[in-house]
Amino acid sequence: MKKILLIEDDEAIAELERDYLEANDFVVDIVGNGTEGEQLARTGDYALILLDLMLPGTDGFTICRAIRKERDIPILMVSARLEDVDKIRALGLGADDYIVKPFSPSELVARVKAHIARYERLKGDTQTPPTALRFGALEIQPLTHRVFVSGQEVRLANREFDLLLFLAQHPQIVFSKETLYDRIWDLDSMGTTSTVSVHMNRLREKIESDPTKPIWLETVWGVGYRFNGEDSKSSS
Repeated sequence: MKKILLIEDDEAIAELERDYLEANDFVVDIVGNGTEGEQLARTGDYALILLDLMLPGTDGFTICRAIRKERDIPILMVSARLEDVDKIRALGLGADDYIVKPFSPSELVARVKAHIARYERLKGDTQTPPTALRFGALEIQPLTHRVFVSGQEVRLANREFDLLLFLAQHPQIVFSKETLYDRIWDLDSMGTTSTVSVHMNRLREKIESDPTKPIWLETVWGVGYRFNGEDSKSSS
């Protein structure tokens, strides 16, 4: 049975969510404190994390950022706050979904199942990394650090390749500039998030037939970037 970590300080809501999830064959651990929840999220064996925004100890935004730096796991943020700025910030920090209270418990269960299934499809159960990721005319070879467009090799700088590969390995997920910078340039303390924009522009110029109308590297205005990889194939 898959385990879910529920970080929620409202006991009544937490118990309601747990009842519905357990009725659908999930095991649920409940934590009401943000600090304790962050520790469990970073070390526990969970299939998904349900994360409230306003928590004692450590808030949901901080927890989400910390998890994303270390783990690739579905994060669904839950909050009573309706403001778009909160949704944008949550998604930009790496949350996979943002659910506004009050919500239907059945809808919550449906979203949990959908995100777990999606992550399992993306990660697969194989331990051997694919030798190639293919998205239409685009082919990325993780092991050899080579990229081809319509059969023609495209020369990329190391950071350009790292950025492209990271996004391609997480298709349709929106990442903020801050998250991408933390993931790709973690050791380069002298840079800024504008570095991400510069590399994104260079990548588009190299792999997109029309950089102003990108097929793969999409901008989500006000949030960040995502890789459009709906027609992806991999080989090993």
